[in-house]
Amino acid sequence: MQRQVVQSSALNSAGYDPCSKVLEIEFRDSGGVWQYFGFSKASFSKFMNAESPGDFFITRIKGKYPELRIK
Repeated sequence: MQRQVVQSSALNSAGYDPCSKVLEIEFRDSGGVWQYFGFSKASFSKFMNAESPGDFFITRIKGKYPELRIK
């Protein structure tokens, strides 16, 4: 999945596949890459346009979607 750089102290990059509704995030500190399932295109747009993508992740994504570490 193609990811774009995110302006965040916690996140490095993020990508989205609208067909499978999968959000993919690369974390800055660990370099880990996680996928989050059932994520809507509208939510991805809000995430990418958030003033703080890291805060958005903590409050609206983490623990709220099925997830899988892929790297």
